[in-house]
Amino acid sequence: MCDTPVEKPFKIYQSSAGSGKTYTLVKEYISIVLKSDNPNKFKQILAITFTNKAATEMKERVLEALLALSKAEDTDLMKDYVASTGINTPELKSKSHKAYNNIIHQYGDFNILTIDKFVHRIIRSFARELDLSLSFEIETDIDTFLQRSIGVLAK
Repeated sequence: MCDTPVEKPFKIYQSSAGSGKTYTLVKEYISIVLKSDNPNKFKQILAITFTNKAATEMKERVLEALLALSKAEDTDLMKDYVASTGINTPELKSKSHKAYNNIIHQYGDFNILTIDKFVHRIIRSFARELDLSLSFEIETDIDTFLQRSIGVLAK
C-alpha cells in the first residue's frame, strides 16, 4: 500500500454568491504557478468559467495579486501566500515578478476562458476533421440562427 498522497488533477469549489469563490480560485491558480519551477507553468493551466465578466475579473485579479506580491505591497496577501505555498517571502516576491512578466508577455497563453470560448477552440482545432470551413463562424444570435435553420430545412 502506498502512503504517498495522490494529488487530484481537478478541484471543485461550490459556494454561494459573495462567499469568496474568485479569491479562492485566484489563490489556487497563483499557488500552482508559484510552486512550480517552470516559469511558464501558467500555460499548462486551464481555468473555465461561465461568463466573459467572470473570466475577465479572474484574469485581472491574478495579475493584480501577482503584481502586489512582486512588490510586497500587501502584507496580509503576502502572509496568506507564504502560508499556502510554503515559499518564503523573498522567493515568493521573485517568483511573482517572473510569473507576472511571463503572463504579460505571453498573454495569449493565459487560459482563463468561458466555456463557449473553450469549446470554440476545440472545434477550431478539429475543423478539418469535422469537415468545417476553416473560416467558420459561430452564431450567437438565436433569431438569426433559427431563421437560417428554418431556411435550410425548408429547402
